[in-house]
Amino acid sequence: MTQNEKPAGRSGPDRKGRPARKGAAPGKPARPAQDPDAPGLPARRLAAEAVAAVLDERRALDETLDRLLEGERAAKMEDRDRALTRAIATVAIRHFGTIRKTLLARLKSGMPEDSGLFAAALSTGLAQLLWLDVPDHAAVDLTIRLIQSDRKAERYAGLANAVLRRIGREKDAILAARDPLADDAPAWLAARWTQRYGADAAARIAAAQTQEASVDLTVKADPQLWAERLDAIVLPTGSLRLRNRAALPSLPGYDEGAWWVQDAAAAIPARLLAVRPGERVADLCAAPGGKTAQLAAAGATVLAVDRSEVRLKRLQANMDRLGLTVETRAVDALQLDEPEGFDAILLDAPCTATGTLRRHPDVAWTKEEGDLVRLASLQTRLLDKAAAMLKPGGRLVYCVCSLEPEEGERQISMLLARNAALSRAPITADEAGAPDAVSPEGDLRTLPFMLPHEEPRLSGMDGFYAARLEKAR
Repeated sequence: MTQNEKPAGRSGPDRKGRPARKGAAPGKPARPAQDPDAPGLPARRLAAEAVAAVLDERRALDETLDRLLEGERAAKMEDRDRALTRAIATVAIRHFGTIRKTLLARLKSGMPEDSGLFAAALSTGLAQLLWLDVPDHAAVDLTIRLIQSDRKAERYAGLANAVLRRIGREKDAILAARDPLADDAPAWLAARWTQRYGADAAARIAAAQTQEASVDLTVKADPQLWAERLDAIVLPTGSLRLRNRAALPSLPGYDEGAWWVQDAAAAIPARLLAVRPGERVADLCAAPGGKTAQLAAAGATVLAVDRSEVRLKRLQANMDRLGLTVETRAVDALQLDEPEGFDAILLDAPCTATGTLRRHPDVAWTKEEGDLVRLASLQTRLLDKAAAMLKPGGRLVYCVCSLEPEEGERQISMLLARNAALSRAPITADEAGAPDAVSPEGDLRTLPFMLPHEEPRLSGMDGFYAARLEKAR
């Protein structure tokens, strides 16, 4: 069932994809909870609130979780409960399509209207039952307690109890029947990926996007040495991939700034720019700063530009830890005034980010197909601005973490058609580190199922597009 289809004989889901119901009987109420803040309940309450913010208000999941976990209610939470909050909310959003389908099939009259946290709580309950290492009885009991603690949802506790217990009994069949492309990708994305990449590749993209992303690092120097110290794999792209998750500040090399977290695909574009010591380089739309760090570590004189002062402060904090010196400027890149120009420019443009669902599963439910038009227009203007600031003989790398051709291949085709001073500098397979990721035109196109590994949790990369251009002398 797609996000806006209606199930036969019942009210359809709302515009955020949740089933809606009018006047359904709540069922027999469950026994009232005796302890409104039982162990584990505060973590689940924050997770449900985060899920509701993503689905109802199109808020970014990471930012929402940061806000909730920095708030007063989380002040006394232990680290394990904070981690649990993130895990529950992230899994619920990652698999929201399957969760929605599962609920629609078992709520005969749809979802109650005006029912507070009921829908979000059920979603987090299913996340625990189907994917997380939480005992079924704990997942059900604490979800019911959460529903009972919400004034608008409490009258539906009996209904929730019956649905959750049924799903607990049927979970093996539910998981065996799921189809990541049909269930966990919004219909508009599934259709686009199938048309652009073919049915088989689209299915592989969707399957990869439902997996938790690995932790990749970029090191300043000596990847093999740091791979041994960090128990990591050296990827063909040059990044490191941690075999096991750990608190990053506790790892060797963190305090001395030897490495930083950066997806393997995201680390490729800055390498393609091949900056040299002393070159003046602009990193447009620079935050959070992984690419900025790469450019500065190569010896370039870097201007990091971002319109958000808050994001630039975080970037500067990262540079301080890494011991790297860059100039930062909080300004819209379209308004940047640099008459002397730059030897090289990296433009990581704002985009729909449909290649990053492994790390940001909320993108699937907070972005809409109509966003492509607005973002593509911005990308076009940013490319023209970057080309104008590039010195004769200079190099430009344009990249987006999107799988959509309007934001990638078509942008470069249109740019080359309207600007005769620019020409493509083809990328080689050796530079990309992934032979299948280079197009016949010489552009980079990574897909989420690339970099396979026998252990699924150590496979994959973000979906990226990048092109390298040169300006005539």
